[in-house]
Amino acid sequence: MPKSVAIIGGGPAGLMAAEHLAGKGHAVTVYDAMPTVGRKFLLAGKSGLNITHAEDYARFVTRYGAANGRLRPVLDLMTPEAIRAWAADLGTETFVGSSGRIFPTAMKASPLLRAWLKRLERLGVTMLTRHRWTGFDGDVLLFETPEGQKRVIVDATLIALGGASWPKLGSDAAWVPLLKAQGVDITPLRPANCGFDCNFSESFDTRFSGQPIKSVKATSAVGTTQGEFVISRGGIEGSLIYAHSAALRDALDRDGHAELLLDLTPGRTVEKLAADLARQDRKASFSTRLKKAANLDSAKIALLREVNAEANQLDAIGLASLIKALPLAVKRPRPIAEAISTAGGVALNAIDGHFMLKGRPGTFVAGEMLDWEAPTGGYLLTACFATGIAAASGIDRWLEASKA
Repeated sequence: MPKSVAIIGGGPAGLMAAEHLAGKGHAVTVYDAMPTVGRKFLLAGKSGLNITHAEDYARFVTRYGAANGRLRPVLDLMTPEAIRAWAADLGTETFVGSSGRIFPTAMKASPLLRAWLKRLERLGVTMLTRHRWTGFDGDVLLFETPEGQKRVIVDATLIALGGASWPKLGSDAAWVPLLKAQGVDITPLRPANCGFDCNFSESFDTRFSGQPIKSVKATSAVGTTQGEFVISRGGIEGSLIYAHSAALRDALDRDGHAELLLDLTPGRTVEKLAADLARQDRKASFSTRLKKAANLDSAKIALLREVNAEANQLDAIGLASLIKALPLAVKRPRPIAEAISTAGGVALNAIDGHFMLKGRPGTFVAGEMLDWEAPTGGYLLTACFATGIAAASGIDRWLEASKA
């Protein structure tokens, strides 16, 4: 007689666990509060679905911060190479982009998701949408449905409800009080891979909101990276900012202030830049001198003056030094609902080595609702897939043991 498993949450972690468990012969039902599953997965696909990353695996597994040690063996269960093979088996070929990020050749998530759901259907997985989990009544799972409350008893449960970013797609963190009521230790959820508010003037905001700042290097506690970002209304966002968001957020929490050092002219030394600036006609406007000597566009020049209103009074070496290390202060992260992902969640010490809650035998947790974070670049999806498989393996082990 097959054992029954409830998977609460139809995102990448939950669906991967469902595939693994159904393949083992268990009776799997996926419950999701939304009208369809995989909504955040589809949103990620709008920009090409960065499914994983091709960097050296020894480096890849260090991308998870304080959770590196716990996730290292888990990632071995679904490596980047294994993810590419899994996608190919579903008819989705992938390629490695210039940055090392791996995308489906079609640059869409929908074909992969459709093929995946068909596979799950063939494996006998039941999908029940518009089923919002509302907690436990002893060993009974409670759901709100269009037909009223539903009470479900199963042999094992996996909760994979994501974090708190993009709540309109289902990741609304409504599970936090439900698990706290069970005595589960929850690290407060915080925005990750997010933008930041800055003390920009109204005139700067009005003129440059939406403008890209291209070809810059940014330095924070995590190191130096090169890329670009966008001036948003009242702040900054974009891939270069996301790479430093954890360091900036943590500095704000710890010290009450944080700044990002920007090199507006990568590849040029302070000395060379100072010499080029010194050769400019002092009668020319400040903007003209910067454009000719440093090749700065209007957005970079405006940002320079926004950070230091006295920049035009500096001598050549002082101005060159500022251009090479512009200290851009940030006030606070943008709201968690706008973040790409979240930090915090179910504390790793609240689960055993098989992803089962220590205080609720038979209940497992996977995906972004666990307390780990990673940068963008395919690391987030990879860990969701991998923890889904790890939790599914734990459930299979638990169910086998319960037969004895």
